[in-house]
Amino acid sequence: MAISALNIGASGVSAGLTALSNSANSIANASTQGFQPAQVNFRGSAPAGGGVSISLQGQRLAAGDQPSGTDLAADITNSLVYKAQTQASLSVIKTSDETLGSLLDIKA
Repeated sequence: MAISALNIGASGVSAGLTALSNSANSIANASTQGFQPAQVNFRGSAPAGGGVSISLQGQRLAAGDQPSGTDLAADITNSLVYKAQTQASLSVIKTSDETLGSLLDIKA
């Protein structure tokens, strides 16, 4: 169980960091004409309880003088959410590690 929790936490950290990186890219390109930011979609991994994965819908650079499709308010808010998600996943890893260490101490 503890090793499964480590995997779940690790997948959560990975997904959170990828989403945070995507938001940072969108914010950095907010003034780029025609920039369309990728959309982040989280989904559970199979089997159920196996963690989380992330999917990014493709970015494209439109031709012409179209303004950027970046919504700064949404991306900044999402960055805070992704940061908190990553910290929560790190807490899962820390707790799982402590639990596994306690189990090993009991069995030793």
